[in-house]
Amino acid sequence: MASTNDIETSTRFTPRFDGHGLITCVVTDAGDGAVLMLAHMNAEALARTVETGEAWFWSRSRKALWKKGETSGNTLSVEEMLVDCDQDALLLKVRVGGSGVACHTGRRSCFYRRRPLGRGNKDSALEFLS
Repeated sequence: MASTNDIETSTRFTPRFDGHGLITCVVTDAGDGAVLMLAHMNAEALARTVETGEAWFWSRSRKALWKKGETSGNTLSVEEMLVDCDQDALLLKVRVGGSGVACHTGRRSCFYRRRPLGRGNKDSALEFLS
């Protein structure tokens, strides 16, 4: 295993998968930077993404590989893949195909609710974003 310094300073791509064989992947819009979704990749999903330029993920709930947009048409074309300092998380900058929504709920982003912060917000109510 490479040292922390080697991982942080190397130009060698050495993704660090967790104990379940997954790496976290944040997906943002390549145009405006909006955070669209968070998903996970196993080694096969990562390899297919690199090879095809289309986003592939591992569904933890279905325990299956899936290509984003395969049934909905809302594909994610990867313009850039970034890796964090210790190579245990990825950031995909994408262009969304189809109707332009990334969330399975039909919204542009999976992050469509806000949890208010502050002392006066002790309940667990969420606010919907417009």
